[in-house]
Amino acid sequence: MADSTLGTPAQLRDPDFMPPLASAVPLGIQHVLAMFVSNVTPAIIVCGAAGIGFGSDQAALGFPDMNYMIQMSMLFAGIATLFQTIGVGPVGARLPIVQGTSFAFVPVMIPAVAGLGTAGLGGLMTGVVIGGIFHFCLGFFVGRIRYALPPLVTGLIVLMIGLALVKVGIQYAAGGVPRMGTPEFGSLAMWLPALVVVCVTLAIKFFTRGFMAVAAVLIGIIAGYLVALAMGQVSFANVGRAAGFALPNPFRWGIEFNAAIIIGMCFMAIISAIETVGDVSGITKGGAGREATDSEITGATFADGVGSGIAGMFGGLPNTSFSQNVGLVAMTGLMSRHVVTIGAVFLILCGLIPKVGAIINTVPINVLGGGVIVMFGMVCASGVNMLSDVKWNRRNMVIFATALSVSLGLQLEPSALQHMGDTAQILLTSGLLPAAGIAIALNLALPEDLGD
Repeated sequence: MADSTLGTPAQLRDPDFMPPLASAVPLGIQHVLAMFVSNVTPAIIVCGAAGIGFGSDQAALGFPDMNYMIQMSMLFAGIATLFQTIGVGPVGARLPIVQGTSFAFVPVMIPAVAGLGTAGLGGLMTGVVIGGIFHFCLGFFVGRIRYALPPLVTGLIVLMIGLALVKVGIQYAAGGVPRMGTPEFGSLAMWLPALVVVCVTLAIKFFTRGFMAVAAVLIGIIAGYLVALAMGQVSFANVGRAAGFALPNPFRWGIEFNAAIIIGMCFMAIISAIETVGDVSGITKGGAGREATDSEITGATFADGVGSGIAGMFGGLPNTSFSQNVGLVAMTGLMSRHVVTIGAVFLILCGLIPKVGAIINTVPINVLGGGVIVMFGMVCASGVNMLSDVKWNRRNMVIFATALSVSLGLQLEPSALQHMGDTAQILLTSGLLPAAGIAIALNLALPEDLGD
């Protein structure tokens, strides 16, 4: 609900309006809190898959690579947000759009770096840069490809993103990726803090209103963290080792061209661009009661690409617009891009202080798991919600059934492609790319009047 004490109704709908600073600062930080957990989690997941995260040999060193990637997630989410709110030439929608690390790319990144340690990060970051350049180029014609991605296709893609991640959520909640000789995995001691996170998150989400409901996952993680702290599962040993200030390091892990990662990043850039179109439309509709202009959609897509490309150069992951903040704009009724700019500055400051990343890393893996169980489930639910707009005739059921069966089957049984090259295995066993490819191809090829 709009707050009339901030300004007149016309001012609240104006992206160029600047509310009083005493209100603008907490509102800007509110935007950061609403996306904070989702923004840093992909870095933790990718590092875990690579073998340099929780439970790895880097624990004795204070997880330097994971800390760094978390810092870059905050720093470049802030920088990419500034591209959106302030703009540089044609880049940026100049709307209250919050950028953050995208979960959509995670199912492609996990198999690409699995078990490779830091040796896999050079190829990943090179792919992020090239994918960002490709994403930028999509801005010139993003409106022309929307026809190929109706709710049948986009809903299936979002559902597959969630299904690809739910296993990770359960593993984290049970104590991390299971390893030989770790009997605590799956124990009650591991599950208890995770279940506290889930229960508190659901209670806050359904029995509160306003910002509390928006930040339910963050509050749930804080509650689980306190339980884990009481159980002796939290260690602050690495916080003291972290520096008070550090600048980003360009190409920290080198440059390596990996075809599978590049193809995956470019394909997911298309999905991310379409998601951004929806987010821009949602912001202008929910906050200003109007449709988004072509220049706003184009500028937002340009900013997505530039933000991702620059992030990859310094060890960050792909950025996209954050949908939860779209809802926050609609809830507050405040369209001021300057409020989100304040939030972006706060993210940048956090990204330059390594101790922030070290503090985040004190959150036990099982506590984080409780949060991502809810988040990944919501991704699946969002996909199902999008699919509810589909007319379920025989044509659409065949498309959905074929794409889901093949993609989910290959994800569950990756050894079925063991005789194919490494690039094909990484792309096809992600589950996401075959689902999207099959659904798009069949949707374009099959006639609309296929018999019911």
